[in-house]
Amino acid sequence: MSSPTTNGLANGNGVPHNKALDHVIRPADRQPSPQPTHLSVPGASSHSRVLSEQGSGYEAPKFEGKTQQMEEVMDKIEAKGFLPPEFVESETQWFYNELGIDDMYFSTETSDAIVSHIHSLYAAKVAAFARDDKQLEIRLDKEATDHAVFIDTSKPGITSVGGPRYEQRIDEKYLNNSKGANSYRVETFRSSSKLPGDLDQQLRCYFVYQCSFEQPSASPEETNLDLISDKRFLQKATKNTRDIYQHILESAVARTGPVIELFEIKGSREKRLVIAYKQGSALGLFSALSDLYHYYGLTSSRKYVEQFSNGYTIMSLYLRPVPGPESNMHPPIEASIHQIMKEVSLLYCVPRTKFQNHFATGNLSLQETIYAHCVWVFVSHFLNRLGSEYNTLSAILDANNSVHAELLSKLKRRLRTETFTSDFILEIIQQFPDLVKALYLNFANTHYVQTRDQDDFLPTLSYLRLKVDKVLSDTELKNLISTTCQNEHQEMVMTAFRVFNKAVLKTNYYTPTKTALSFRLNPSFLPVEEYPQPLYGMFLVISSEFRGFHLRFRDIARGGIRIVKSRSPEAYDINARSLFDENYNLANTQQRKNKDIPEGGSKRVILLDVEHQEKASV
Repeated sequence: MSSPTTNGLANGNGVPHNKALDHVIRPADRQPSPQPTHLSVPGASSHSRVLSEQGSGYEAPKFEGKTQQMEEVMDKIEAKGFLPPEFVESETQWFYNELGIDDMYFSTETSDAIVSHIHSLYAAKVAAFARDDKQLEIRLDKEATDHAVFIDTSKPGITSVGGPRYEQRIDEKYLNNSKGANSYRVETFRSSSKLPGDLDQQLRCYFVYQCSFEQPSASPEETNLDLISDKRFLQKATKNTRDIYQHILESAVARTGPVIELFEIKGSREKRLVIAYKQGSALGLFSALSDLYHYYGLTSSRKYVEQFSNGYTIMSLYLRPVPGPESNMHPPIEASIHQIMKEVSLLYCVPRTKFQNHFATGNLSLQETIYAHCVWVFVSHFLNRLGSEYNTLSAILDANNSVHAELLSKLKRRLRTETFTSDFILEIIQQFPDLVKALYLNFANTHYVQTRDQDDFLPTLSYLRLKVDKVLSDTELKNLISTTCQNEHQEMVMTAFRVFNKAVLKTNYYTPTKTALSFRLNPSFLPVEEYPQPLYGMFLVISSEFRGFHLRFRDIARGGIRIVKSRSPEAYDINARSLFDENYNLANTQQRKNKDIPEGGSKRVILLDVEHQEKASV
């Protein structure tokens, strides 16, 4: 056993050391596995954390033909006759000079496209005048083969669930599938001037461009920005931005998970959050991050998403407090930004959940949302849907009779698939966000551990609630569920949350460095009638790319890994329903095979998500 002072490190040089095994399994070139996540701690790194640069870190090359193009645009607008002649110049000037659009847009777009955009914005103003509330509402989306423009009205710090949700559209259509030559970079900013009306609205503009790389097929280990960057990025990025991205990209390549860095803006309360991760490893992260910082009372002045041909993505967010009295309802940005950093690693594990609307509207925090998602997965696998009647019938029938055994198997499958589908379970959980909050507090009270007295991060708002809100005991939760639920089905589903809370022995839920969520469960909740051979160890693992179990029948056990792929969403549902039973039977078979050796039987079964079928090998 390694000494506590060196934590298993040989000669203090940082290389893991085992006296018994090193000469057998560690060749000279073998290195430790990459760490999952890098989370910067202010003051703990030699890399500069304060930026003297006041601008965006991007400088668009000057478009020499801008004035001539502007004259051409005004001539075309006047020729079409949709705008009153006296408004042609003012509307064009407003579009070119007041919205903060940089020269890259004007050099990319044709004059006809710009005319169309100005017409659309003016039409929105006319429509607002005709409305009873006089509020301006702009919804502009123009998509070409290699670029797209989205413009809408939004109030800083507010996620409009009923709006066009352009960020989700950008995620789904452009960012989620970015790979190789089919990669897209994004620039988005909020206009500095307010729009007419009394809602404090501003224009939010999104510009999406297909990447053109200097070296399209770079090695995953390549980190030279001059070779792997998009040409537009190389044209626009300042030296300071390039230095930041170079440092973060090198860190990301050396790790299996995301790199999250925070930078202060000198002379300002604005913070710059930079996140790097592998392409395709966090679908929907761009839009989910907006919900996260909105929950903490922050808004973004501008955001950038850059793709690199070595297979990595870097996001850069400029965050500031929401203007006005609303900012007093949230912690100061100096505190909340560290909470956001800590929760980004949680969001990276599961960026999209079935409870996203509850999070976007502020009904649930991120931790409560992902907790609900994980328990939904647990309930879908383990809700006891067979009932006492099945057990009685099982006792009457002869298990050794093949006809009886087949009948029981079919009945068991039907009861599990038709009584409580995953969608039905989800529908029930969606109805009780207040119960989810109470059940989450019970979970957090057990598993949240402040790692040291002087933690580098302030506790999250969810944890602070433990000091304010009463944490209910299991008996009190039972009574609350009983009085809140309206029927037996609802009570069964919500009671399964209590079963989950009591079953979790250990979890990495509150560890800031992780790429998937893992729960070690006490298998005592499993019915003996269905699983007669007791398990020694049981692990549930959930990530954005898969869900899976690791089961073992002894402390020391051996077995293999099975990766399950699904040809269609329907096949995925079938595979999900049988996942645990298949895992248990495979591990049990391995246990019997290992009866003559000291090691027990174990097995891991991984079910790939529908959108990650290509991730069988990484």
